[in-house]
Amino acid sequence: MDVYKIQGGNRLKGKITVSGAKNSAVALIPASILADSSVTIGGIPEISDAWTLKALLEEIGGEVTFENGKMTIDPSKMVAMPLPNGNVKKLRASYYMMGAMLGRFKQAVIGMPGGCFLGPRPIDQHIKGFEALGAKVTNEHGAIYLRADELIGAKIYLDVASVGATINIMLAAVRAKGKTTIENAAKEPEIIDVATLLTNMGANIKGAGTSVIRIEGVDELKGTKHTIIPDRIEAATFMIMAAAIGDGVLVDNVIPLHMEAVTAKLREMGVTVEENEESIYISKQKNLQAVDVKTLVYPGFPTDVQQPLSVLMTQAEGTSMITDTIYSARFKHIDELRRMSAKARVEGNTAIIQGPASLEGSTVTATDLRAGAALVLAGLIAKGETEIHDIYHIERGYSSLIEKLCAIGANIRKESIVIKTKNNA
Repeated sequence: MDVYKIQGGNRLKGKITVSGAKNSAVALIPASILADSSVTIGGIPEISDAWTLKALLEEIGGEVTFENGKMTIDPSKMVAMPLPNGNVKKLRASYYMMGAMLGRFKQAVIGMPGGCFLGPRPIDQHIKGFEALGAKVTNEHGAIYLRADELIGAKIYLDVASVGATINIMLAAVRAKGKTTIENAAKEPEIIDVATLLTNMGANIKGAGTSVIRIEGVDELKGTKHTIIPDRIEAATFMIMAAAIGDGVLVDNVIPLHMEAVTAKLREMGVTVEENEESIYISKQKNLQAVDVKTLVYPGFPTDVQQPLSVLMTQAEGTSMITDTIYSARFKHIDELRRMSAKARVEGNTAIIQGPASLEGSTVTATDLRAGAALVLAGLIAKGETEIHDIYHIERGYSSLIEKLCAIGANIRKESIVIKTKNNA
């Protein structure tokens, strides 16, 4: 089993570069299915989710190359091959295969998606959208079957401003007949990124990034080239690490506009944040102050950042509270932080954190992707050595994390260890 081992206490200094957005990549790659010729996407992070999606496209007949952050996909020979199990179970974003295959082939069979367990995350809004467009959707033997004689544009109101549902309905609607209107659409930058790719392919999309998206269906989409936006969650993670244990860190390849909610809370904690055109500089910090945070849909504070921020809160003076209104189960990392001597507890959907705490190295487990990032930060701060298990969660979303952190002073390495059982003890 692979683990991360971190020797804590080393200060971070220098420049760290943010990769392309994971939450864009996992939608952009399936979107290529809709084209009639090759699509090239640059800046894709070297993460396990990207490799899994590459394998899924190859399963349905796509020809895919992926090297140096550039993925080229030839979808011309793809067929509506059922994907009931296997790779679809490895990541939640496999559900984008539904919208893309429905849009192109008018049918799809996709297994229930996997990924991090963050409590109930139903896909009812996705299904509501597909059905409004004219698809018949059934759950048979643990897989979702989607079938349509044709897709017809419709007015769709989302009960929840879901990023996944907004993108999935867009993927299906761009090749539907007539006009589709998505109301109460999510506004995240990744939605704009997907809309930009689809527009470059020939789609007619208006309003991406607002609460109302209008799509006029087209008969065909062509291949194109596209460069992914920077990953705002990775950028936030590095900003928080710099605030916690940095001696001056430049976080490069950033869109500062996407970081406004995070930047505001860091400044409220006493962090000096200097914004440049495409980078953010965090100077050495002293006397961090407690803060209260509530996660909200974009442009509010991102749920994906609450776990790393909770570690920074352990170093602040006073009592901090962080309430997650998106995923109430996203606090499993608190038990792991307590193993490292953090003074924290969970009440309902709120974590209450008392600081400053002197964290101690320990053996901990990454329960999901962002929890893993939080534990990496805790390990960087803590005295002694921290060993993190189940690092496959981390590698689903952070590209070359060890190399990036070591380059600015961290002492972190990946090792294979043997877990002793009663049989081999």
